Amino acid sequence: MSEDDDGYGNIMDVRATGASKETARQDRLLYSGKRASHKMAEYDLDRMKQYKSKIKSAADKYDIDPALIAAIISRESRAGNTIKSTGGWGDYDQSRRAYNAFGLMQVDVNPKGGGHKPRGAWDSKEHLCQATGILVDFIEKIRDKFPDWSKERQLKGAIAAYNCGDRKVDSYREVDKNTTGKDYSNDVVERAKWYKRNADF
Repeated sequence: MSEDDDGYGNIMDVRATGASKETARQDRLLYSGKRASHKMAEYDLDRMKQYKSKIKSAADKYDIDPALIAAIISRESRAGNTIKSTGGWGDYDQSRRAYNAFGLMQVDVNPKGGGHKPRGAWDSKEHLCQATGILVDFIEKIRDKFPDWSKERQLKGAIAAYNCGDRKVDSYREVDKNTTGKDYSNDVVERAKWYKRNADF
């Protein structure tokens, strides 16, 4: 793997607009966009540091940029901050009376969604490897679905698919149309860029 291209495209070359106002409100930010994504990534950094070696191990195993894994952890669980009290479970579903997701990267366990069986403890290397493998599967699915897209566009599409599923990614122009906050890939990409530039991921 070269320094900037992991075979799935260079995250630094992926165009993104950053966090929506809805996502930025999590931190009571009065602004949105790239600046908000960067601020939220920075806010999570101290907690993220404890997972750095596990993140890099998962990244090496799947030949993917560790900054992207860190960014998904930041977006999904705020580096564990939003799920610590529940033993790693998140996204409570009132209708099912059960949680929909597990772990730092919030693997989808809903039978009507991803239907994955969690592996390892919520903050373990095993969990990060499972979730990163799921992301790589989405990259391959988006590549098959949109073979004419550049690697960077396929990567961004896969990040959106990690949140909403590959079937709900149907155009690049509106890649986040069906994602949480309608900004998932745009926010994650910008958080990843911040971690790559500022935190040695």
